[in-house]
Amino acid sequence: MTIALDQLANSDDSTSGTGLFATIAEDLLARGYSINPRALPGGLANDLLQHLHAMSAQQFVPAGIGREQEHMLNRQVRKDEICWINGESDAGRRWLAWAGELRAYLNRRLFLGLFSFESHFAHYPPGGFYRRHLDAFKGESNRIVSLVAYLNPDWQPGDGGELVLYPEEIDTGALRISPALGTVAVFLSEEFEHEVLPAGRDRFSIAGWYRVNSSTAGRADPPR
Repeated sequence: MTIALDQLANSDDSTSGTGLFATIAEDLLARGYSINPRALPGGLANDLLQHLHAMSAQQFVPAGIGREQEHMLNRQVRKDEICWINGESDAGRRWLAWAGELRAYLNRRLFLGLFSFESHFAHYPPGGFYRRHLDAFKGESNRIVSLVAYLNPDWQPGDGGELVLYPEEIDTGALRISPALGTVAVFLSEEFEHEVLPAGRDRFSIAGWYRVNSSTAGRADPPR
């Protein structure tokens, strides 16, 4: 069974501020993932989109797989390019502040101990994809919760580029999420395999991860 989540709309009351945060927390507790079509605050979504359009192609680099010494490029696994969000732009600062509010809410509500957040813009050119994978392997990473926000106005069903999430309880299919402007997907990083289907046109998103603190005396984590 494939569940298409591209035409739904949530009311302002259920998706603004703590209303959206509460929905995400309840969903994570109940099933480990939360899909919220067009739920990112409109002003923030539009500012991020405008900022993307103002960025130069030179700010993006080909995305790789693995971290630190194991990082490598593999165009058979993923074909996208990224730019890390460091808060230098106004839109980036607003995004990081919003993500920080969500982190604080999840910690209060679910006692997850989320310590930090990292995220990047992602551009999938026509034909771009990311094969099925996990964001974190159990016992090998401190990524706990994955957060994705989409920045594509007027995305149509034939444009491809859907996020496909594979919950274990759905034996015969998957959740297919359209990357429409403002849609927010949150899921447990160690639990859910997912992929990005080939995009039919330029596709933009933000991918981010909440992490726990695994720093030691000799090693800072996150390393960036």
